[in-house]
Amino acid sequence: MTTTWAERRKARIDDLSAGRSLSSEAFRRLRSDPVAIAGAVIVGLFVVVAALAPLIAPHGPAEAFPQLQQNLRPGSIPGPQDGFPLGSDQLGRDFFSRLILAAQQTLLVGVLATLIGLAAGIVIGALAGAFGGWVDTLLMRITDVLLAIPSLLLAISVAALAASPSQTTVIIAVAIVGVPIFARLLRGSMLAQRESDHVVAATALGVKRSAVVLRHMLPNAIGPVIVQATLTLATSILDAAALSFLGLGDADPGRAEWGLMLAQAQTYLDVRPALAFFPAAAIIVVALGFTLLGESLREALDPKGRR
Repeated sequence: MTTTWAERRKARIDDLSAGRSLSSEAFRRLRSDPVAIAGAVIVGLFVVVAALAPLIAPHGPAEAFPQLQQNLRPGSIPGPQDGFPLGSDQLGRDFFSRLILAAQQTLLVGVLATLIGLAAGIVIGALAGAFGGWVDTLLMRITDVLLAIPSLLLAISVAALAASPSQTTVIIAVAIVGVPIFARLLRGSMLAQRESDHVVAATALGVKRSAVVLRHMLPNAIGPVIVQATLTLATSILDAAALSFLGLGDADPGRAEWGLMLAQAQTYLDVRPALAFFPAAAIIVVALGFTLLGESLREALDPKGRR
């Protein structure tokens, strides 16, 4: 076992001495990692479906069809038939089209919430890590308060403060959940960079603090934060779906969204369970894809985690 580990260690050192960078080594590991490949395939399919949703979906999300509505009964909802591969929803709309179009809304909310949280977290973490002292203490105490509240409870509390639920309130609520995570992670990386040789040398040469932070500390500390964003995107999708399920999401009944579709299907579970199964499965699979990809990316970029 020791010999095998030593040989692998020597091979990595030889690769680095031959000019192979950490990023290229990480990409090589990802290409041979079945978990990363599975995650990338799921995420890739989700992004393609979301981007091409208006072209893939044969009908609009709010379009009702008489041939489906005439077969609606208190104890029966039409199933798959010609032109409607997944049948009807509870209002006589094409369930397949709504499921596809909901992917676009899910991607939009998840990405925007993650980007907003990432931007705010980077600003807070960079300020705390760069200045230290009372600035660090103040910002980190605020961050600790946010981290002390469970993420979903925090998102619900923020969304409930809005006068009327909407897609914007969901994005803001989910974004706030991610801010302390990014801020804490970047702050720790920035503190580690403050003691590195190149930062100490730049400071000794009289380089301005702003230049040291922006050119030397931040670029080398932001890597783990970007990787965390991939994992946070999965959480954002779950939190956004949960808010919609609880009635704190977009109030427009014509808009297709997986969490809202899942909530609307609760009344019809005995009649047609598929109305809840497909949105729930879509949420789980997409969140799993981002989680697998994010975990594999973090392991590939972290030399300490390599075996």
